[in-house]
Amino acid sequence: MGAHRGLGNPCPIEYRAQAIFRQYLLGIEEFGKANNHSDAFTSTNDQSNTQVAPFDFALPGSQPAFQKETLLPAIRAALALNCHVQQRSQFDRKHYFYADQPAGYQITQYYQPFATDGSIVLYEHDGIAPEDGDMVQIGIKQVQLEQDTAKTILQPPSEALLDFNRVSHPLIEIITLPQIHQPKTAAACVKKIQTLLQAVNAVTTGMESGGLRADVNVSVRRTDFLLHTSAGSLDRGQVSLGQRTEIKNLSSIKAVEDAIIAERNRQISVLESGGVIEGETRGWTLGAAETVKLRGKEGEVDYRYMPDPDLRPLFINEGLTLTVTKTMPQLPDRTVEELVQAQGLTIKDAKTLVELDDGERLDYFDHVCKQLTALHCDPSLSTQISEDERQRSGVNVANWVLHEMGGLVSTFGTAFSPEIVPAQDLAYICLMLEIGKITRRTAKHLFGQKFRGDRRDVKNMIAEENLLLVHLTDEQYATMALDLINSNPVMAEQVKKGQLGKLQFFIGQMMRKGQGKVMAPKAEAALRQLLDIPQQ
Repeated sequence: MGAHRGLGNPCPIEYRAQAIFRQYLLGIEEFGKANNHSDAFTSTNDQSNTQVAPFDFALPGSQPAFQKETLLPAIRAALALNCHVQQRSQFDRKHYFYADQPAGYQITQYYQPFATDGSIVLYEHDGIAPEDGDMVQIGIKQVQLEQDTAKTILQPPSEALLDFNRVSHPLIEIITLPQIHQPKTAAACVKKIQTLLQAVNAVTTGMESGGLRADVNVSVRRTDFLLHTSAGSLDRGQVSLGQRTEIKNLSSIKAVEDAIIAERNRQISVLESGGVIEGETRGWTLGAAETVKLRGKEGEVDYRYMPDPDLRPLFINEGLTLTVTKTMPQLPDRTVEELVQAQGLTIKDAKTLVELDDGERLDYFDHVCKQLTALHCDPSLSTQISEDERQRSGVNVANWVLHEMGGLVSTFGTAFSPEIVPAQDLAYICLMLEIGKITRRTAKHLFGQKFRGDRRDVKNMIAEENLLLVHLTDEQYATMALDLINSNPVMAEQVKKGQLGKLQFFIGQMMRKGQGKVMAPKAEAALRQLLDIPQQ
């Protein structure tokens, strides 16, 4: 377009109108299997297709019967998400035909869900995108009960097996408002919802174990920019939200983020080349470069939603909601806050404890801490424990539970179990380390032996293997340090000149030579004195 000259401005500035397809909104639908022992609308729950309930198989004349046990985990989920539990809700039919739904419709709650108007707050430490600042609040449109479909087991190249027992497994569906603008924040939102649902015992397992899955709606919004030179200002006008697409059945946190990025890029590319986004359902395979079209997206008219005539409205007494509220376990954000404030953990370690192993790692940590506190109360030992060690005991236990245990679990490829190293054994190892009866190297040896299945009592292990620390004198530390320095004169000179990182080499060699009897702080002090390095 032509140049426009502003008064008092000697430089021509171009007047441009540019369409930018860079703003996009994301909405999430997350599904979790309700943590109860019955199906939602039938009472059968057996191995694959061994006893298919008549309604699950859509046999003529069969009718659904709502199982009230499904309600309690659903209410816990709604309360954890700050939702208002409705005293009256109803079930609807969502009509479509697919092999995994023999009735030709799915039972859901479209018009009157049992919980609405909630919210979830995501913080920086939850892993939100930097663009979202320190925190962001996402609205929860509704939480609803839904009937699961049959489980499809693909048999390449062209066959599939169906497990109809799963047809009526209860699903808790959580629908967010389209208020998420970044893929990373969307992934953080899914992860936090998962953590919340597991914390209140609302679902069976997490995403990686198949207990949760997410559908993501992605739409790109066009933004026009007009530059006015006379006022020197930027006028930004936005047009309405673009056509959305839905990515189905994402089964991991990484898949959520990667699929959104791929679909965002695809939509931007289509729009910038002059194309039109079609409303459709798309799929995603981990590691793929693009989403793939599964089918055209049905609208509300296509689904022909209607109240289910075979199911009565669902009435939830206010007293039941209050009772569930009073018996709710502590929510993860509060637990993280307590771990940071009371135990001195970092936010990262506290969050990891809360999120790992469906809460089992946190329970294990608590058990070890309680065992260690009981040992601290032993009169024969209490005088040997410094106040500093008492205050750091939570941090020390967390290091063993998260990092040492995590390393061994990863190395051996085993699943975590609190029985691998019993809590009382780890507590005793931590105590012996605190009061200086063993070195850290010995503690790692004991922990590793217990992890590998050594059933001996830790006290007996220390005695039988002669692992109790015999404190060396200052003269013995000095002699060992001097021998090492004389054996490595070049490296010793480098340390003297300021390469303090190499001091760790000498400390490590002294500890190996001492066979579990050398304490790292004393070894470092002896080396610093001989090398004329100021003590820390």
